[in-house]
Amino acid sequence: MAAILLAFVLFLLSGTSNVWGVVVGINYGQIADNLPSPERVVGLLQSIGIKKAKLYDADPRVLKAFANSGIEFVVGLDNLYVANMTDPAKAVEWVKENVEAYLPGTNITSIAVGNEVYTGNDTELMENLVPAMQNVHAALVSLGLEGAINVLTAHSSGILGTSYPPSAGAFKPELSVFLSPLLDFHKQTGSPFLINAYPYFAYKADPNNIPLDYVLFQPNEGQVDSGSNLRYNNMLHAQIDSVYSAISALGYENIQVQVSETGWPSQGDSDEVGATFENAQIYNGNLLRLLAQNQGTPMRPSVSLDTYVFALFNENLKPGKTSERNYGLFKPDGTPAYDLGLHGSLSGSNTVSYAAAGAASKGTHYHMFFVPLCLQVLLLCICSFILGELLIY
Repeated sequence: MAAILLAFVLFLLSGTSNVWGVVVGINYGQIADNLPSPERVVGLLQSIGIKKAKLYDADPRVLKAFANSGIEFVVGLDNLYVANMTDPAKAVEWVKENVEAYLPGTNITSIAVGNEVYTGNDTELMENLVPAMQNVHAALVSLGLEGAINVLTAHSSGILGTSYPPSAGAFKPELSVFLSPLLDFHKQTGSPFLINAYPYFAYKADPNNIPLDYVLFQPNEGQVDSGSNLRYNNMLHAQIDSVYSAISALGYENIQVQVSETGWPSQGDSDEVGATFENAQIYNGNLLRLLAQNQGTPMRPSVSLDTYVFALFNENLKPGKTSERNYGLFKPDGTPAYDLGLHGSLSGSNTVSYAAAGAASKGTHYHMFFVPLCLQVLLLCICSFILGELLIY
């Protein structure tokens, strides 16, 4: 009997070692000259259970490689091409060439038009964004694809003029002329509002006053919003709820907020406080555990938090600070940047163990975080029984 139960436990554990246990997305950036081919990346994502990926373009190599993979894709339309989409004919042409051509094999579910447009300094681009989104949506309608594909755009948290406390969240007043039409579009089409949320940046800017445990999802005293009396145990939830408040302040409700980017760099320059392997491991590991609970924020507890982690790979050609090139969960060779308890492989390569050098020195591991709590209890009970049986014999 003990042998049978032991075999059962091993079977269950083997089935949980190579998946994240939660439908989480990943940002698949390619600003690098040393990344594996898309064909090999397919195997990596499948082996660790990734179900959703977000591109910053509509790279035909990637879209072809991921045909029949079962992975959902958000394709991107770069800021450089937003102006072209204000021409309805060009919008139809773009959708035909970059979306329709890959359906139904490649599961494209959304088109992200532009990225962080409203925190730039290009007024013309800001003015063109909503008309471009409207034309891309109209192109989907004309092709009979609007029911399956959303049109959206991702924003930096810099669009907020007030973010604390979350109940007082408000957009910068000068952006309301752009954001009101955008929110009208989301309301009419049922598409989500995307925010790139990085507690890391808030901590880096004020490490003396922002508790590190609060931004890393570690046990902490939390903070109570004096306006709503809601308690926040982590900054990510506070950032998201400040966006919900800002949307409500403009008179809009029932528009879902999704996290299009969040992550933590594993390396940084000397002035980039907190950019370490250990903090990156803790942030992303605890983030995955939080998402596995399938709960919302304090302000929207029943609304699941759709999230895309940034990013899949370290990208060696990204400009700027060292941190910009070190957000990846994986190195270009397919080995992990740090240990998250994952086991997978690039297509065409041997399985790699995701207990890499650079793991947190405190020995924080997340292998069991992705096993439902009830299953953990069951396994512990079975193991206790097995030990008792073996001791008898």
